[in-house]
Amino acid sequence: MTAQSRKIERSDILPMAEYEKQRNDLKKKLIEIKRDRRVAIGPHATFYFENYDTMWAQVHEMLFIERGGEDQIVDELAAYNPLIPQGKELVATFMIEIDDPVQREQTLYSLGYIEDKIYMSVNGKKTLAVPEMDVDRTTEDGKTSAIHFLHFNLSEDQINAFKKEGAEIIIGIEHDSYAHMTKLNEATRRSLSNDFGD
Repeated sequence: MTAQSRKIERSDILPMAEYEKQRNDLKKKLIEIKRDRRVAIGPHATFYFENYDTMWAQVHEMLFIERGGEDQIVDELAAYNPLIPQGKELVATFMIEIDDPVQREQTLYSLGYIEDKIYMSVNGKKTLAVPEMDVDRTTEDGKTSAIHFLHFNLSEDQINAFKKEGAEIIIGIEHDSYAHMTKLNEATRRSLSNDFGD
């Protein structure tokens, strides 16, 4: 596994018997990778920043659980390759996480189109997130999905600034019902810097 890869190829997929043997060790490695790529914002929202390693693991887990064979491999690669950053962007799975089902339902109805109100600021220069266009994530009646896939397409200047120690990187949500922001810590900044090209 290498975070600098931009695409999972068919040749990168382990036979399921081999994956099963390595699964526990791979999961431990993934926990370490993910640790600095998780960013909470406000009481209910979390960004999980993706890369080759996280998507490689996700594809293998789906194949392990569903056992769909070759046809499933094609589908999983089509689903998860677009979530690997391509050198000038960061990609995150954005989740609204509320355990209580009644509260979750009420909250999701209050957060329609939240996916259009998310930004990243690098030393004061702001970029709006671009939602993955696979499906509409807010329904006609105003209910948002609990899961969104977001791309932060950054300029060369923003990327260069992002890579420097001490850069002020803020993720914010400017929704009428959920207005929160958080500053990335240095460990997360370093980890996410690896998603950009050299």
